[in-house]
Amino acid sequence: MHIVVVGCGRVGSELAMQLSDDGHSVVIIDKNKDSFRRLTRYHGRTLHGSGFDRDVLQKAEASQADALAAVTSGDNTNILCARIARDNYHIKNVVARIYDPQRAEIYMKLGIPTVATSLWTTQQVKRWMLPSDESVEWTDGAGSMHLVERIVPDHLAGRRLEEFSLSARVRVVGLIRGSTGRVDLEGLFAQEDDMLEFMVLGHQGMDELRAFLEVPS
Repeated sequence: MHIVVVGCGRVGSELAMQLSDDGHSVVIIDKNKDSFRRLTRYHGRTLHGSGFDRDVLQKAEASQADALAAVTSGDNTNILCARIARDNYHIKNVVARIYDPQRAEIYMKLGIPTVATSLWTTQQVKRWMLPSDESVEWTDGAGSMHLVERIVPDHLAGRRLEEFSLSARVRVVGLIRGSTGRVDLEGLFAQEDDMLEFMVLGHQGMDELRAFLEVPS
């Protein structure tokens, strides 16, 4: 995948390095050249400039990007970058870092996935951008039971959440919608960008969940 990261601070630099380590094509943009010193292990490209400058975005090949993360230190900059990425370049997976939780909730309602700084982790933004992420949140001592988070793919939006409990090996146990989590799922329907929590048993359960979430060919 080709991914653009705007902002080379603590989160942006770590995100870019992880994505680069995973083998993705990565371009990271920052207005401060010195910020790129944080990239201690990185195989992608760096661009000096603004994340909402057309010339910079053209050099970053934004029109071919699969995902963009706006993770600068400014809420307004991040939202502007996210909206340009979504509306002008039609980048499907876009996420913006927001420091004000109230504003984050507003932008989520506008269809821009956001995470307030108190909740932000590099792994979380990777899930927004890479819905097929294989990460595991928790594993029991025996290594047989796993808690995993997955974003509802577009082709499964509108289905009852009960249908996401696939078998004795895969059970949906929680939902995060916007900034609100809940475990009472009865009667609810999945929406795009919902984050679901699953309890999964063993490799068979992981394979079963992966196959269910995959986009049909």
